[in-house]
Amino acid sequence: IKVMENSTVVVSFVLSAYGNIGNLKYLYFSIILLWYISICVSNTILIVVIYMDRGLHEPMYLLLDNLFLNEIYISTSIYPLLLSQMLSDTHEVTLPWCFLQMFCFYIFGCVQLCNLAAMAYDRYVCICYPLQYNVLMSNKKVGKIILLVWIYSFISYMFSFSFVIPLTFCGNVIDKVFCDQQSVIKLACSVSVLTSISDLFIGFMSLIIPFSLISVSYIKILWVCLIVSKESKKKVLTTCTPQIVSLANIFVGVTFHFVGSRLDVGYLPDKVHIILSIYIHMLQPMITPFMYGLYLPKIRQSCKRLLFKLLTSGPFKGQREYYEIEQ
Repeated sequence: IKVMENSTVVVSFVLSAYGNIGNLKYLYFSIILLWYISICVSNTILIVVIYMDRGLHEPMYLLLDNLFLNEIYISTSIYPLLLSQMLSDTHEVTLPWCFLQMFCFYIFGCVQLCNLAAMAYDRYVCICYPLQYNVLMSNKKVGKIILLVWIYSFISYMFSFSFVIPLTFCGNVIDKVFCDQQSVIKLACSVSVLTSISDLFIGFMSLIIPFSLISVSYIKILWVCLIVSKESKKKVLTTCTPQIVSLANIFVGVTFHFVGSRLDVGYLPDKVHIILSIYIHMLQPMITPFMYGLYLPKIRQSCKRLLFKLLTSGPFKGQREYYEIEQ
C-alpha cells in the first residue's frame, strides 16, 4: 500500500497540461470545435444512410451503425471537456465531472473494441461459412450481440472503477488534458496493489480479449484466402481493409495512452506528450467514417443515391442536370 501524507479534502483536479496559452486559446478552441462538429456530422450521416437504405439492413452494417454511434459517444466524453478547459483560466474540473468523463471514456472505448471483435466474427462467418451465414448472423442475433457488447463493457469497467470511487486524494494536479484513471490513482493518499493495477484489468478486458478474438478470426480468414480465387481474395480485402486500418490505429493510440499513463515520459516535450495522449481521440473518430464510408462499395453507392435524392428534390431540384452531367 502506498501512503501519502498531508491529506486534505480534494474537491477538484487541475489539468496542468493546458498551461498558459494566452490568446491562442481562441484559435485552439475554434479548431477543436470544428473538428468535433466534423466528427459528429460525418458519423451521423453514415448512421442516417444505413437507417434509410433498407438494402443496408444487414448484420455487418448494423454493427457499423453501432460503431459510428459509439464514435460520437466517445468523442462527446472528451471534446466538451477539452473545449470548456480551453477557455478556462484555472483548468479545474470537479471530481464528479472528472469521474463521469473517465467512466464514459473507458466504457465507450471498450465498446469500440468489442464491436470490432463482433465485426471480425461476422466477416469470419461470412467468408468461411457463406451458406450458413444467414442462420448464424441474422439481424436478431446481431441485436443480441450489440446488447452483449454494451453489457460486457459496462460490467468490465464498473469492476475496475469500483477501486477508484472510494479513494481520498492528497494531490489534485493531473498532467494531462483530460481525466485518466492511472493519473487519478497516483494522486490518492493510499493505494492498494489491486487499485494500482485496476487499469490493467480494464486493459485486459477491453484490449487483450477483443484483440485475441479478432486475431483468431483473421487468422482463419487468411487461411481461407490462401485457397480461394483472386476475385474472392479481392472481395475479402475490400471488406476487411477498413477494419485492419482501424485496428492498427487503435493499437498505436492505446499503446501511447498506456505508456504515457504508467511510465515516466517527462523527457518528451510537453506538446509531444499532449499529442500522444489524445492521438486516438483525434484520428480514430474520423478514420472510422472515412474508411467505412468511402471504402465499402455498398455504403458509398448508398451515399451517392441519397445525395442524388437530395439534389433532385426541394430547394436543390434545379441542380439535378448539373449533378447528372458530373456523374
